[in-house]
Amino acid sequence: MNKVVAYLKETYDELVHKVTWPTYTELTNSAVAVLYASLIIALVVFVMDFCFQNIMEFVYPK
Repeated sequence: MNKVVAYLKETYDELVHKVTWPTYTELTNSAVAVLYASLIIALVVFVMDFCFQNIMEFVYPK
């Protein structure tokens, strides 16, 4: 049980005193970057799917 308590104390100490947390501006900028990257990747996947669908319909007509 002492090991668990020591682990929790060390974890708390590290999170409070040693971790550098991002500022609100840094966090917002990171979130916007992730949003744009996600949208770009979704657009690329959509275009690839659309092209592949048209190629398959050309190769195997209905």
